[in-house]
Amino acid sequence: MPFVLIDKPRPHVTLITLNRPERMNAMAFDVMVPFREALEEVSRDNDTRAVVVTGAGRGFCSGADLENPGHIPGIDGLTLPTIALRSMELLDDVVRAMRRVHQPVIAAVNGPAIGGGLCLALAADIRLGAETALFRAAGINNGLTASELGLSYLLPRAIGSSRAFELMLSGRDVDAAEAERIGLLSRVVPSDELLDAGYDLAERIAAFSRPGVELTKRMLWSGLDAASLEAHMGQEGLAQLYVRLTTHNFEEAIRARKEHRPPDFQD
Repeated sequence: MPFVLIDKPRPHVTLITLNRPERMNAMAFDVMVPFREALEEVSRDNDTRAVVVTGAGRGFCSGADLENPGHIPGIDGLTLPTIALRSMELLDDVVRAMRRVHQPVIAAVNGPAIGGGLCLALAADIRLGAETALFRAAGINNGLTASELGLSYLLPRAIGSSRAFELMLSGRDVDAAEAERIGLLSRVVPSDELLDAGYDLAERIAAFSRPGVELTKRMLWSGLDAASLEAHMGQEGLAQLYVRLTTHNFEEAIRARKEHRPPDFQD
């Protein structure tokens, strides 16, 4: 059975599942390499309008596999220092790949998201959680830094700097209820409704303009990276003009409202 599964549960919605439940979907290289490839494949799939990512079994992703890290590709002839650099680059590329996916990525966090698993959840555009979701910045507990795979960049932007400092320096667990309260999760739903909630949200997004959705995703991430409000507003304006002037979406939205029907965007 492959460690990463790709399914089409609903029209224009793709589900990517980390499929190593006996190891709580830990981040062995044998899992992360095909996961990155799956993200890149789905990003190129023009039938896919939104993506849901989840974990098989009772966990989302338990972080580094401390027992069997798997095969690291492309390291023949390298010494340990360079192998370490290539290994971190490979895992960093997974986070970058999630951000580069053209379509919005919804993380359906079905259980623990620990260490690198928390980083994967944060790299998604939207996070929904089951009541069993749990988060931990685990590096500090292991005698390392809590900073890995973009965590010290992404977490403060998601929940604010003070909370991020506290969670990363204490290494304590955050349950689903607290995660929703502090903005780490958008919403908590019963475990047996989690995937359907993700699909419902994905279908809602898929009904909107394709370039409108893609540019909105780009602008949101760009805003997190922006050096100034002035610079970012210039990019926003260009994105808005691009969709307004190259599609008939605005006119269709007005017609649809008058005719009391959902809009049918043909872009």
